[in-house]
Amino acid sequence: MSSDTENQNSVRDGVVGEEEPLLGHQGDAQQKEGRPLYYNFILGTGVVAQAGAWILAAIVWGSVFSNDLMLFSAHPLLNSAAILLFTQGILIVQPTHTKEQKRKGTWAHAGINDVALLTAIAGLVIIEFNKFAHNGTHFVSPHAILGLISYILLLLQAVVGFTQYFVPQIYGGEENAKKLYKYHRVGGYVTFLVMLATVAAATQTDFNKNVLKIQLWAVIVASLITLIGVVPRIRLAKFGYLAGR
Repeated sequence: MSSDTENQNSVRDGVVGEEEPLLGHQGDAQQKEGRPLYYNFILGTGVVAQAGAWILAAIVWGSVFSNDLMLFSAHPLLNSAAILLFTQGILIVQPTHTKEQKRKGTWAHAGINDVALLTAIAGLVIIEFNKFAHNGTHFVSPHAILGLISYILLLLQAVVGFTQYFVPQIYGGEENAKKLYKYHRVGGYVTFLVMLATVAAATQTDFNKNVLKIQLWAVIVASLITLIGVVPRIRLAKFGYLAGR
């Protein structure tokens, strides 16, 4: 009898281990039944992530609007807005765990991220138009190179994320498409880190040093606050192979 109890406890503990977020306790990053989807924006450490993301946006916007506006001004405004939106896209889907929650969360995640992607692309168009107009160099500085990497990753994430969920037939069916989910999630977090690094690198450009004067330490602090809110809500069960599946 005690052996059966131990086995049951082991199974239960194994399930609990899979459901726990990367840091924190089980339930910290889990959407409660009956709660509206928008609560996910601030659930658990989500409020911390919101603080960091809005602080980062405020740093950029405040600096841009403190100077004379020009065509180039749209580039940092649009890209910082995109990062803010991508943060929302991450937060809205992280705590979902039931089938219905995941369905609604995926639609919201896709919608927010689509707007964020279009915003980021608009930022790219602005900077490239500005560079062509002034015979500037393209993708030479660390900021520009990281920005290019970010855009490539974002496009890959968008294509894979959309097709695997809405057009699974191209992967040979829904089951095959689901096998890619964990890679899409990992890719999303990696892309988010690269985007934050791109903002940090922007503080070392000549335009920022001479005009905007955004401090590197301020960007790093805001980015860390954002990650402190996002990382603890990462649930190992959603990575499959990380949870021993």
